[in-house]
Amino acid sequence: MKKLFAIALALVLCLGMCSAMADIKIVQNKVEIDAALQSYAQAYSATTGTNVSVVTGGGSSDYNTVLRAEFASGAEPDIFVIEGPTGYELYKEMIADQTGAEWTNYTTAAYMDGDKVVGFPVAIEGYGLAYNKDILDKAGVDPAGLTNINAYREAFEKIDSMKEELGLDAVVSMAGSVSGGMTWVTGLHNFNVYLTVGLDRNDTSIIDQVLQGQVDSERFHSYCQYVDLIFKYSDKDILLTGTQDMQLTAFTSGKTAFYHQGNWMDPNIVALGCDFEMAYAPHAFLETDTDGILVNPPSWYVINSNNGNVEEALAFLNAMATTAEGHNYMLVDAAMIPAFTNVEGTPSTPLSKSVMEWNLAGKTYSWQQYKLPDGFGMGTLGTIYELLASEAIDVDTFEIMMIDAIATIPTL
Repeated sequence: MKKLFAIALALVLCLGMCSAMADIKIVQNKVEIDAALQSYAQAYSATTGTNVSVVTGGGSSDYNTVLRAEFASGAEPDIFVIEGPTGYELYKEMIADQTGAEWTNYTTAAYMDGDKVVGFPVAIEGYGLAYNKDILDKAGVDPAGLTNINAYREAFEKIDSMKEELGLDAVVSMAGSVSGGMTWVTGLHNFNVYLTVGLDRNDTSIIDQVLQGQVDSERFHSYCQYVDLIFKYSDKDILLTGTQDMQLTAFTSGKTAFYHQGNWMDPNIVALGCDFEMAYAPHAFLETDTDGILVNPPSWYVINSNNGNVEEALAFLNAMATTAEGHNYMLVDAAMIPAFTNVEGTPSTPLSKSVMEWNLAGKTYSWQQYKLPDGFGMGTLGTIYELLASEAIDVDTFEIMMIDAIATIPTL
């Protein structure tokens, strides 16, 4: 009996040691949290013995290209990111079921496949048109009034006429070039303005129409006019060739009044020591008032069931959602808005604070851009936005080309 017990104990210890020595790899898409996630992964590895490595794509490099390369390398990730239905469908057969995981008790933002939990929400994120309050105050522009396109026309024109006095290079900092890897800003996030602004969060009528290859003519015309307005008043060098870093620097150095990015940029803003007051105004492209910003989980961590490390991967995600170290990583180090109810505290960083305020006020619109076919937003639409930005086409041609491109969706 003693011999059998000794053998059993040895097996238990061996299994424990084997588990502790497991390696898991994460491939994720948020360059702005790379340093924080790397640091958290190292601390987790030191504590648990599970070696965690992080590979990052996104920003000015295409995350999906990075992810495909990792799969092609033969060393598949154990945890990777999906951004919505298109990504889920691509990898559905290998994605592990996380139903019943401890972290699921503390969120309503999990990615679901029917009744099955398949995705861990990375954060809650939002975006509108960020503004430098000091500059708007000096220009006599009240951001609370920026709730329709006519208000934006008046504000942009006024600020543009005062550029020298205000020390500005341009009114808006926006990047959207193919070469800069920034077509996700135009073909995904800006296009989502058309898809959801002014609609109830559960209203999918516009994205449903787009997926059928059609647009709402009046609404789409207004949207195209809004895109043209932003491009007209954007810093042309940044718009046509700029990277994410260049776009951020122009805003944080006080060279533009507005910034077309989301609260995911907060870690970079803090790192640059930016101390002026900033917040979000709506992407209000209609003539009627729309008073809200775009808020959603941006992406979800999923677990690869093919690698044999599901248990270790799930333990990592559970720790992130349920431990003080994980909470500190999400809220403080990564400056994110956690999607979990058991995380105490509120964001101290400026854009996340603004997103939280809009969210608490119930003034938010959904994200529907990731329902587009794989590569369509960044690849197909992104190149058309760039043509307008470069003035190779006018806004009327832009509208026609966009409608023609959307018409091809049912055949993709």
